[in-house]
Amino acid sequence: MKLYEIQKGSTTLDGLLRTERPDPQPGPREVLIRVRATSLNSRDQAVATGKYAGGPVPRNLIPLSDGAGEVASVGPGTTRFKPGDRVAGSFFPDWIDGAARERRPGLGATPLDGMLAEYVVLHEDAVVAIPASLSFEEAATLPCAGVTAWHALMFAGNALRPGETVLCLGTGGVSIIALQLARAAGARVIITSSSDEKVKRAKALGASDGVNYNTTPDWDQEVLKLTGGKGVEHILEVGGIGTLARSFRAVAFGGKIALIGVLAGSTGDTSPYRLMFKGAHMHGVNVGSRAMFESMNRAIEVNKIKPVVDRVFSFDDALEAYRVQASGNFFGKVVIRV
Repeated sequence: MKLYEIQKGSTTLDGLLRTERPDPQPGPREVLIRVRATSLNSRDQAVATGKYAGGPVPRNLIPLSDGAGEVASVGPGTTRFKPGDRVAGSFFPDWIDGAARERRPGLGATPLDGMLAEYVVLHEDAVVAIPASLSFEEAATLPCAGVTAWHALMFAGNALRPGETVLCLGTGGVSIIALQLARAAGARVIITSSSDEKVKRAKALGASDGVNYNTTPDWDQEVLKLTGGKGVEHILEVGGIGTLARSFRAVAFGGKIALIGVLAGSTGDTSPYRLMFKGAHMHGVNVGSRAMFESMNRAIEVNKIKPVVDRVFSFDDALEAYRVQASGNFFGKVVIRV
């Protein structure tokens, strides 16, 4: 089968090489998935350049946590799926349900191979059915970004309620699917972006307001103005240390900040005292369980949500897909067709 590997010790994208391995075969309670599409997340950039937890990969590793395809065959004792079923892999193969009680390995980073291959074998418990309304390319955007957004909105701390306001930082994968899910749940959504054009696209998806943080660097003050000084009940904080101080100012009394990413750098004011004075809280979100994935898929199907795919690259152009995703010059998700 054809696949890509990050070479042992790689610290640049030059270490991502196309190669081949023998076709894998499913064992007991395993499914062989013919992967049709994969998608990129910021985590995948860190893995490829040796900046993810643990540093450079200690062996040649198949990258990418996110992928969708159809079941090609199943191993003995498999009951959840059959050949021909349309499926996606779950980011954390062994997190089925309930609260996170320990650190778990995710697909596409040491020690687990990922989805950028023609065929992948996963335990049947690490696989979910994808909505019939979605293409493989759309479904491939969901295992990391989609589940993270769903977890942040519906499971972490205060679950989102109709009429509340959500603030999505940026227009990448997590923020855009969060916008779509929040709107379907009856929430108002404000979004930030570095581009007026991206703000326009976000409004077309249902955002009530957008703030260009390049032309309005004090975006937290603008968010307060837009909410009559109240602030927002839910913030999807993908920036991390670099934007936390502004999120603390923008959150409403009793509100929630879902801490998801570190895209805004490693320096900034992280004093939490504003949370104390507001009775607000911050909740760490690290993707989610298979049960969350399945409940999100039901919501997507019922509400006819179409995940936003900005660009689709061929398998041969996987390296270019990485470069585009690393540039930030995209809206929603970057996908590789396998």
